[in-house]
Amino acid sequence: MHTSSLQQNILAELDHELVTTRKILERVPFEQADYQPHPKSMKLVQLASHVVNLLAFKTLFVERDSRDFLDKNAPKPGPTPTSKEELLARFDKYSATLRKALSESDDEKLTQPFKLHAGDQVLMERPKGAALRIMGLNHSIHHRGQLSVYLRLLDIPVPAMYGSSADEQGWS
Repeated sequence: MHTSSLQQNILAELDHELVTTRKILERVPFEQADYQPHPKSMKLVQLASHVVNLLAFKTLFVERDSRDFLDKNAPKPGPTPTSKEELLARFDKYSATLRKALSESDDEKLTQPFKLHAGDQVLMERPKGAALRIMGLNHSIHHRGQLSVYLRLLDIPVPAMYGSSADEQGWS
């Protein structure tokens, strides 16, 4: 915790995670976009796109009160990027949008409920700040970890994240 402000703490955590996530995405080899370590695993480009698209999903937690997965009019992720430049441009755009939404929010708004549902079936209902941390940040960190394993399996140096990696010294 940096302050007693929920919003400021989430912003600080977000800023840290965005730097680390971008470092991982910068190493995604698009020439191996279809790489899949297991038949049940996502392809490399799908996983990298998912990590980026989750930023837009996190913005919903801040700006909306609910998200219905059955709503055909709900925002959809853009098409799968076809280059690293396109992937990073989307990451930068979605990061800025999320950061702006969170900066314009406040602790009171972040304690308001957010409901994730599919029609009448409630999948999650939590305060917006908790939803952002659990289904937003933690979910992204999980998939970023998967992406780091893909890089390792492809013999691409894995950046330091929460301390040194086998390939890079230091802290992010």
